[in-house]
Formats: sequence, structure tokens, C-alpha cells
Amino acid sequence: MISNALAEIKRGAQEILIEEELIKKLNTNKPLRIKAGFDPTAPDLHLGHTVLMNKLKQFQDLGHQVLFLIGDFTGMIGDPTGKNITRKPLTREQVLENAQTYQQQVGKILDLNKTEICFNSQWMDKLSSSELIQLAATHTVARMLERDDFSKRYANNQPIAIHEFLYPLVQGYDSVALKSDVELGGTDQKFNLLVGRELQKHFGQAPQIVLTMPLLEGTDGVHKMSKSLGNSIGISEQPIEMFGKIMSISDTLMWRYLELLSFKPLSEIESLKKAALEGKNPRDIKIDLAKELIARFHDQNAAESAHQDFIQRFSQNQLPDDLPEITVNAPQGFLKIANLLKEAGLVATTSEAMRQIDQGAVKINGEKITDKQLQINVGSQQVYQVGKRHFAKVLVK
Repeated sequence: MISNALAEIKRGAQEILIEEELIKKLNTNKPLRIKAGFDPTAPDLHLGHTVLMNKLKQFQDLGHQVLFLIGDFTGMIGDPTGKNITRKPLTREQVLENAQTYQQQVGKILDLNKTEICFNSQWMDKLSSSELIQLAATHTVARMLERDDFSKRYANNQPIAIHEFLYPLVQGYDSVALKSDVELGGTDQKFNLLVGRELQKHFGQAPQIVLTMPLLEGTDGVHKMSKSLGNSIGISEQPIEMFGKIMSISDTLMWRYLELLSFKPLSEIESLKKAALEGKNPRDIKIDLAKELIARFHDQNAAESAHQDFIQRFSQNQLPDDLPEITVNAPQGFLKIANLLKEAGLVATTSEAMRQIDQGAVKINGEKITDKQLQINVGSQQVYQVGKRHFAKVLVK
């Protein structure tokens, strides 16, 4: 039924433009072409990246054609979205190296036999300079400055390079080249996705539906998941590391992770919410989520092993159920471990922190640390232990 399909499509989605057009497309009972683009600007994928992949899987399970677009051409331009400075372009070699990682990981979520993996260099490299100028002529500078990040930089007299204006146009032209019916993207991509609609109209195509997904918060529950902020969960991390990080998220954030990352039916998640209200321990729900995600990116045996290791390291170390949550400030963007322990009240002085580290009494997420110069970045939220009695979940802001 269309209503059931629409409910699955809307799961976790921030916005659908335009929903009535999507319903009309679904009513044709023809497989739709569902596009999502990924610029291979970094070799490491984290759970935040998989939000769009999960939505692609939902469309795929409903019988639609998935277009997994690797932006090897746009990756060399550098996506200016959310940036207050011009992003440094990557070389072709860097982009292709990172793209290898993406191709290896997409099969963890999508059925590769039903997935069309595309590279936008396939058509952009063939576009002549005159055709690129014609493409640029479809939009005005005023239209480009409607983008929030561009307008802020312009108002603050921060430079905007001409090539940055090409990024939304190239991303939009990808939709023309692929004749996409629906394009997925993060909420920060809305402008670019709408450019795709306009370009499809310009080239005589039916405009694509735009579906935006929220940006997944990292383990700190505040900032967008990012490796640079130290709040990410990498999908290639060791299972025990993934397990510990997932268990460290707040009980509130747990539901968002379930909605955006789990493949459990919505009805089952609603049952879990009801059970939690009736007294079910959120820790048990997080354990199931951690095992599900680790099994997806590693295997079931790794998930079970990580669970047992977690029990041994945390439960047997008597990690308190009422673990205090503490926030410390890092004006310079990071704190050295000794200063963090002192600010969190886990030690009286930084000298004591140094001694405790030397004695092997300091652990982060159950892992003993030895580096007294370790720097903890803003956005990090982890469980710290000093000795056998002092524990705290510490957020660095």
C-alpha cells in the first residue's frame, strides 16, 4: 500500500519537497530513480554518513532503483556547505583513494546487485567549457547568495571563490544526467537539492522530489557527528570501541539513533519506548542497538564478543548506574588529559592526574591510557575512570 510505503519513506525525514508530487510518482507503481551523492573528501566513514545510506536501503527494499553517486568531480571542487572559509580542493588521486573506501562500505547496507554506483566525472569530464558556461548562466549571483553560508560570508566580507558557485550547479546537473526522480541529502544540502529541481525543469525533465534527512549528532549529543570534533563512531572502528561509544550516548539521543540508524520496524521502536516508560532499562536497549550496528559493519560474532568484553570491562568494574555527567570548558578547543581530570573533579591536581596515569589507574571508556600529553577535543563525551571508585561521563565544550 502507498500509505505504508510513504510512512517508511518519511521515517526520520526532516522534509519532503513536494510530498504531493512524491505520492503521484509512487502511484504510478513504477520503480523510481533514487539518487544520493557522497563526496569522497575523507577516507573514514562514520555512522553519520550512513543515515542517507539507510534511507536509500528503505527505498531499495520498496523496489526502487538506487543511484549511489560518488562525487569524484565535485570532491575536487570542495563542498562549501557550512564552511566559513573556502575549502581546499582535493587532488584526483586523493578523491579516488577515498572513493575506494566508500565502494567497499556501501555493500554493508545496500544490495549491490540492485545498486547503480556512479561517478559524476563520467559526464562532467565530457562537458565542454562552453557548456559549463551555459550551465552557469542558469543561475544568478543573487540566487546563489540566498544560500545561508554564502550570504553570511558575503556579509562578513569573507572571500567566496568563483568555483564555489559551481558546486551547487554541478550537483544539480548530476540529477539531470541521472534523470533522478528523488534526491536525498542532509538538511544542509537543501539549497543544492533544489538547484537540481530547477535544472531538471530547465532541461525539460520532470523535477525531482527533494528529501532531506537530519544531521546525526555525535556521541556528545550536541554537535554534528564529526571525526575532527572527536564525537564520531567510525564504521570501521574495532567492535569494542564502537560498542563503548554507543553505550556512552545519552538515553535521549538513543531514540534518535534507533530511528535513523536501526533497521528495526517503527512499530518495534514504539514498543521499546513504551517498555522504557514502564521501567525497561535504557542500557538494555542501547546494548541491542550496539550489537545490531556492529553486526552490520563487522559480523554477529564480533557483536557478541564486543558485548561480552563490555560486560567484563564495565559491569565487573562496577560502573555505577548513576554515573555523573559533567561538562568542562575548553577555551582553546581542547584540554590535556590532566587538566580535564582536574576540571571534572576526578583528581585534586594535575600532578595527581599525572601520577595516576603513570600508575595505570586512568581509563577512558574502559581503556587504560599512558599518554600524559593526550589532548581531548571539544565535542568529545566519554567515560573517565580514575582508580576503582571515581567515574564520570565528561563532555568537553
